Amino acid sequence: MTILGKAKSTAQTADPQALALAALGWVLSDEGRAQRLLALTGLTPDALREGLDDAAVLGAVLEFLTAHEPDLLAAADALGIEPAELARAASELAP
Repeated sequence: MTILGKAKSTAQTADPQALALAALGWVLSDEGRAQRLLALTGLTPDALREGLDDAAVLGAVLEFLTAHEPDLLAAADALGIEPAELARAASELAP
């Protein structure tokens, strides 16, 4: 198995909540993007903090990314995964 193959295999088995938390860290690393997340999801900073273990909140973060392809691609690149993995995680966290 190649290193690339192993990386893809690992990403495919990644926990959706862990991916969402990593993606949230990426979103929050840019103030403008963080503000967009809050505005578009209706989350408040307090609700976001309190919802870090809530699948619905984490799913909202991933839905935010999947709704805007440039952010989805940039987040996937920063996290070293395929964009489809973030979309898969979003669908698994959806209510």
